[in-house]
Amino acid sequence: MTVMTQMSTTINMPEMPGEEPLLIAQGLTRWYGRRIGCRNVSFDLYEGEVMAVVGESGSGKTTLLNLLSSQMEPSSGQVLYRMRDGVTRDLARMDEAERRLLARTDWGFVHQDPAMGLRMRISAGANVGERLMAIGWRHYGRIRDTGTNWLHQVEIDASRIDDIPMTYSGGMRQRLQIARNLVTQPRLILMDEPTGGLDVSVQARLLDLLRGLAADLALSVVVVTHDLAVARLLSHRIMVMKEGEVVETGLTDQVLDDPREPYTQLLVASILPP
Repeated sequence: MTVMTQMSTTINMPEMPGEEPLLIAQGLTRWYGRRIGCRNVSFDLYEGEVMAVVGESGSGKTTLLNLLSSQMEPSSGQVLYRMRDGVTRDLARMDEAERRLLARTDWGFVHQDPAMGLRMRISAGANVGERLMAIGWRHYGRIRDTGTNWLHQVEIDASRIDDIPMTYSGGMRQRLQIARNLVTQPRLILMDEPTGGLDVSVQARLLDLLRGLAADLALSVVVVTHDLAVARLLSHRIMVMKEGEVVETGLTDQVLDDPREPYTQLLVASILPP
């Protein structure tokens, strides 16, 4: 499978008439004692759609991502997911083994710190191959060939396949983490500040890669970021959070070009260039 990394500067919203959502969040709320993490967050995410969740630190966006990925249980509300057989299931009603299988097959999670999503002391090829072995692959040659192909797709030289991630740069580690997540052809990718901590030039290269992969593979993506420029480049739709609540949502260009809420106006004025 060949992935095009050169994409146009605009992304068209996918047409989804009559299609069932892939992921449904209903009234998600999480309390930390008396402090609210997020409150009453609801949305539908469709196949091939990229949604950005933006806001300042402490706005609740990372809490929301942890609830969606089942890394944290909600105080109330639920997350529903449409399985490959077409049945929509409540994640809370799945047993732990089912959720682990889902995380290894249909889902990917890209951390801001690649060290959280990689095994740093095994080779790059083993990092990618490990996820294939988790879904039953056993043929070494096939696993290595697939790993080599994915390193190529994320712009890592195949000669580095036997090197450990500790010898990689930050940008290369992040691209390796992306390859590890995508090798099982998931339908949903959750990203937590995927360009955070990277140099500007490295960010731009990674964003081009992510945009190309999301479009070519028709991935559904929820990306958490504080950077509105990242949201504009990657997402079809945007959700703005403040103090744990959604204050504005809509098509990305519409919200960023003509924000209705004072908080969104402040974010746009302070982060995006005029």
